[in-house]
Order: sequence, then C-alpha cells, then structure tokens
Amino acid sequence: MSLNLPPLPYEPNALEPWIDEATMRIHHGKHHQAYLDNYVKAVAGTAIEGQPVESVLADLAAVPESIRNAVRNHGGGFVNHNLFWQIMGPGTPSGPAGSLEQAINTAFGSFDTMRERFNAAAMGQFGSGWAWLVAQPDGKLTIYNLPNQDSPLSRGDRPILGLDVWEHAYYLKYQNRRAEYVNNWWNVVNWKKAGEIYIAG
Repeated sequence: MSLNLPPLPYEPNALEPWIDEATMRIHHGKHHQAYLDNYVKAVAGTAIEGQPVESVLADLAAVPESIRNAVRNHGGGFVNHNLFWQIMGPGTPSGPAGSLEQAINTAFGSFDTMRERFNAAAMGQFGSGWAWLVAQPDGKLTIYNLPNQDSPLSRGDRPILGLDVWEHAYYLKYQNRRAEYVNNWWNVVNWKKAGEIYIAG
C-alpha cells in the first residue's frame, strides 16, 4: 500500500489571522511529510508494511518491539496531522450542532465547560503533545492530553478533535504564548467536519 501526504483541504493562508501561512506551509510540507517518510522507512519490509496506519496504531502490542517506538512516534504523527488539517477550516460554524452537540452536553454539561476542559488539557501538556476530544468505546466523550505523537487510537479511543501543542505548530506567530494560540484555535475549528467524524463512528 502506497502512502502519500494528503493535501491541505484549503489554501495555506486560509486560516489567517489565527494560524499564519508560513507556519501552515512548514507544518504540513515539512513536519507532516517527515512523519510520513520516517514511518514508511520504519515499516519497510515488515509484516505491517501494507496495513492501514490507523489499524497498526490501534494494536501497538503487535508491532515488533524493534520498530514500535518509531511506529508510535511517526505513524502517530502522520495520522494525528491527517485529522488536524481536516477539523480546521475558514469560515466555519461557531460551535457544534446535532449529535455532536448533544454528546458534548451529555458528557460535559455545556459547550463552554467542554471548551474550558479542553483548553486546560492543552495548557497542561508539559512540552510537546496534543489535547484530544475523543469518543470512548462506549460512545461517551472525554478529554485528555497525550505526549509527543501518541494517538488516542492506541488507547482504544476515537479522536474527534485534536489540537497540536508542539511548538512547531505555533511558535512563528505566537512564540511562547501557547494560551493565545489555544484560545485563537477555536476560531478555525470545522465543527461540520467534527460532527461528521463523530457520526461516522
């Protein structure tokens, strides 16, 4: 199975002023590409070479120990970013609707509470990592952070929203002001796409 870097679903400057064009070009074209390239190298010639990356991440125990860390780091980076670009976009709805909105209200009481908890997870991640809104196997939504490029798939959860808080995701524009980046990110969340991902199950 040949893996390719998915193109951005919008122009690199489409998320201005919240996320700058230079960051988008480097983040997608350099960082995301590097995760893909390194994953392909790690699995080349192994039994998992042709398997979907998502399936591999969902069963890391089955990955040979000699390449497990590379698969977790680079496969996770590839899959995490595939989602990241999709759940952002220009001119998107200001909040969730339909089934996703109902699930958020059930799990957290309100959208505002969910957002506060998500922001806390993003700010509470020490060093590099991600904040996640995920659906657990029982369908309930929860929020947590994970270090590096670890994927919720490896915990048996299904990611709905993910926010990259590696410094490469925001440092050109925001420098050390992670909180400003986290708060501004909500302006580009594509709630329509997030809702579709949630419904797809």
